Amino acid sequence: MSSEPWGRVDEQGTVYVRTADGERVVGSWQAGSPEEALAYFERKYQGLAAEIALLEHRVRKTDLATKDAQTALDHLRAQVVEAHAVGDLESLAKRLDTLTGEIETRQNERKIAKAKAQDETRAAKDKLVAEAEQLAESTQWREAGDRLRALVDIWKGLPRLDRKSDDELWHRFSHARSVFSKHRKAHFATLDSEREQARAVKEKLVAQAEALSSSTEWGDTAAAYRDLMTSWKAAGRAQRDAEEELWARFRGAQDVFFQARSATFSERDAEQGENQKLKEALLVEAEAILPITDLKAAKAALRGVSERWEAIGHVPRDAKPKLDARLNTVERAIREAEEAEWQRSNPEARARATGMTSLLQSAVDKLQGELDKARAAGNASKVAKLENELAGRQLLLDQALKSLEEFSG
Repeated sequence: MSSEPWGRVDEQGTVYVRTADGERVVGSWQAGSPEEALAYFERKYQGLAAEIALLEHRVRKTDLATKDAQTALDHLRAQVVEAHAVGDLESLAKRLDTLTGEIETRQNERKIAKAKAQDETRAAKDKLVAEAEQLAESTQWREAGDRLRALVDIWKGLPRLDRKSDDELWHRFSHARSVFSKHRKAHFATLDSEREQARAVKEKLVAQAEALSSSTEWGDTAAAYRDLMTSWKAAGRAQRDAEEELWARFRGAQDVFFQARSATFSERDAEQGENQKLKEALLVEAEAILPITDLKAAKAALRGVSERWEAIGHVPRDAKPKLDARLNTVERAIREAEEAEWQRSNPEARARATGMTSLLQSAVDKLQGELDKARAAGNASKVAKLENELAGRQLLLDQALKSLEEFSG
């Protein structure tokens, strides 16, 4: 008979294992020595211990599922209880008991981690839903649309909750997206309608602008183009392609008209500039009549100047008042000379000449005072006007004094 600390083989070849509850038969051996029998059953023990060691490693070092770990542990426990092996089976059972506690701890930890992960997922999805519902009312179509698409990608990357919770949150999330899409479609449908209306209005405005492009009614047509531009701005924008094409036609029609007007005005301005030069030359000739020494010759000279003046035509608007004022001064001097000539043949002329001289002197003095004040005030336009008036009155006064001298003579 052969014996070891954990088992023995009797004379009949029966193999026993020693346990805390006593010996238990694990097999028989007839083919060799008792030592070989014990070695064989010890190897079976070592194999069982190796399986337990492997399960310990998987439980402690890998993410083996709790269910799979428990199944493997139950299987090994049954093997240990009924093991046909020789060795310290009680230590194997204790190791399995320890693993049982570890598996339970792992299971609890995973439950806690899963619950925490679910809470975090719920919070994340609640946040996504809240943002989506807020974006549903946005009118920032591009930015909100891009953000909603990004939220979908974030949602897809999150774990699922329990079916009921996940479905409820997804329904709210999806509904928010649908509301936004509906509002956006309605907005762009309205916008398309408004743009189509704007296109129709602008096509009419373009037609009117093109019809006016050949007009030579410069003032009325320029005003009409201003009105068309006001209507254009009030019409709103058409679709981009149509807007650009219509605007090009509208601007083109305007350009044709205003370029033609500019060319005409340039030609007219050049012509009127030449007319101004001619009238200025005539004024030099007219002003040379003064002071009047021969009334008949002066009147003949002024008639010649006036005839040529009228034949010249228009001058620039801003030059006309000054030119007319200079000619009027000469005309007024001749009229007053005529009046003085008549008065000299009148018995009462001397008295009237004296009175006229006095009135003219008063007028000259008054104008001189006003001129001095205008110069002191720096009023250039008033100075120019008063200088012209003063020159005219001074001429009249000189003429009156001369007439009075003639009466004295």
